[in-house]
Amino acid sequence: MLRKNKNLKNDAELEPLAAPEPSAVSVEKTIIGENISIKGSIHGKGNLVIQGSVKGNIDLEKHHLTIGPNGNVEAEINAEHVTISGHLTGNIHARGKVEITRTAEFSGEIKAKRISVEDGAFLKAVIELHRDAQPGSLSKPSGLPSGLPGQEKDKPNLKSASAKGN
Repeated sequence: MLRKNKNLKNDAELEPLAAPEPSAVSVEKTIIGENISIKGSIHGKGNLVIQGSVKGNIDLEKHHLTIGPNGNVEAEINAEHVTISGHLTGNIHARGKVEITRTAEFSGEIKAKRISVEDGAFLKAVIELHRDAQPGSLSKPSGLPSGLPGQEKDKPNLKSASAKGN
């Protein structure tokens, strides 16, 4: 039997609950299933998991792309983070980390801040890792001779000389 609690306020006196704040952990993800094949461009503002086949361009800007063990992708990829567990042929530009798991087969170019490759993964790639600028770092490396690319050459002093008359 249910009893009414006399300590509870009337419905009119109850304060509304505040809406929960969105958290970075609860970002939605979209899954492209094993039986789905897509040709074209994918643009999104959420995480994406590919278990099927995609051929084209994938632009997730600030989000995570996961190519699952059954995924087969041929694409130019732009994402925050990329995890590869399936087949990928193409180029990756990631602002964060690229993870290549032991079940992955990757062939292409990677530009990222960090990369990890598990033992057993197939990897045929050109890899370019970028660093954030270090605070207080000099733009010109010390100890290098002048005249190297990226450095200003010493400019000759071009003051005009006045000739003394005879």
